[in-house]
Amino acid sequence: MKAIVAVLDKKGKNAVQMAVSMLKVLGRGGADAFGIAAQNHVIVERSLEKLLVEGFKSSTAIGHVFLKVLAKDEPHPTQIERAAFVFDGRIYNPRVETSETDFVAKKLQADDEADEAGTEALIRELDGCFAFAFAKDEKLVVGRDSLGLYPLYYGENRSVLAFASERKALWKIGIKEARSFPPGHLIIADKKGLKIKPVKVLKCSATAPASMEEAAKKLQTLLELSTKERAHGLSEVAVAFSGGLDSSLIAWLAEKAGAEVHLIHVSLENQPETKQAEQAASLLDMPFHKYLYGEEDVEQTLTKVLLAIEDHNPVMACIGVPMFWAAERAAELGFRALFAGQGADEYFGGYRRYLNLYKRFGEDTTEKALAHDILTMHEKNFERDSKICTFNNLELRLPFASYPIAEFALNLPLRFKIESPNDSLRKAVLRKAAEKFGLPPPIVNKPKKAVQYATGVAKAVRRLAKRERLTVKQFLQKIFSEAFEKF
Repeated sequence: MKAIVAVLDKKGKNAVQMAVSMLKVLGRGGADAFGIAAQNHVIVERSLEKLLVEGFKSSTAIGHVFLKVLAKDEPHPTQIERAAFVFDGRIYNPRVETSETDFVAKKLQADDEADEAGTEALIRELDGCFAFAFAKDEKLVVGRDSLGLYPLYYGENRSVLAFASERKALWKIGIKEARSFPPGHLIIADKKGLKIKPVKVLKCSATAPASMEEAAKKLQTLLELSTKERAHGLSEVAVAFSGGLDSSLIAWLAEKAGAEVHLIHVSLENQPETKQAEQAASLLDMPFHKYLYGEEDVEQTLTKVLLAIEDHNPVMACIGVPMFWAAERAAELGFRALFAGQGADEYFGGYRRYLNLYKRFGEDTTEKALAHDILTMHEKNFERDSKICTFNNLELRLPFASYPIAEFALNLPLRFKIESPNDSLRKAVLRKAAEKFGLPPPIVNKPKKAVQYATGVAKAVRRLAKRERLTVKQFLQKIFSEAFEKF
């Protein structure tokens, strides 16, 4: 599980070489195999150098950079019904015992729908983190999972229309504006243009629970199932651990699902949150791996983070640094998947700004802000953290980010999230669910503190910028520009 590409030459010329150029960019951190295909030709090799494409010509091409995480994983592309097909990612529900690529290929062949109808079914029926592309008859059909857990971008210029798991692959072939692919959609493209088709998107429609007790019970069921599905096939898991409610609950549920859980805590030195994380780990009685950093480590890591996330936004960068450290350390310890609690704050009103909105503007404004953040999490959270993990050849797994939980949260009234304008703890229904699971009270009632502040990274970045007499925004933009000039 690492990256895919798809290219359509709008002038009918050869798209294969462009696809290879994109694979080179996406495979720089290492991979177990590379694949490229057009409608009637598929090549899969263990290295890019062996991917001989001389004489291989087609106006559409797809490709795969493959990283083996589980023993069952297999590289793509393949051929289905006179079309080239690439699928990358993980399916959590229904449970897949064979490789995901084999499961999807057999499903499409059984339905005899290796085109739009069949690919719509993939998005509609599967809960997971994935993207796919078909190349057939000078046409591309490309899709993304319903929450946007798998990073995917698209763009075009006068000559080509292309899709890739990272923006930098599109930049490499001269596409300057790389847009985030809408979650739960298909894009059908040919030389005449493209059509964007919604298939499975979150909507405000479901009936709300009648009481806090009912809401907490429902959330318990959804969280336990989601974590079990994401832990399936893993005897050991690493959890990015702050000691707070979200990461502690994920660790608790992963252990309940039968995995041996290791807690990965990262921070700058001398932060009070580290002591609290140690205490939480002791309460959970799980192996605790602590890694402390200095300001110089922040400076050295920023270049890698900005390369990975392809953005110099200050908030994204400051959250990205501790996430990068956690992923890097988990990979060093031999884990191939990292669990994290992302999504809980947007779903259940964890950030203080939601409380401030409630106090100043009331329930309606706060509910709209929460809904907006849930619907845009793929750009703000999931893409950033997934690309950081991919940079470290690691798979990201987010138990809160299941479609049923997202749908539940989107339709949950504010009173179940923030009980009043004076509710300083927030995330009421999640805390109630954690209490019912049996998590220790000091963890259930721990106040939320955003990771960039809890780890001290935000302050460190401000100091580094000030040292160069730049604003934080200018400082990060400078690092970003220098990093991509050398890339």
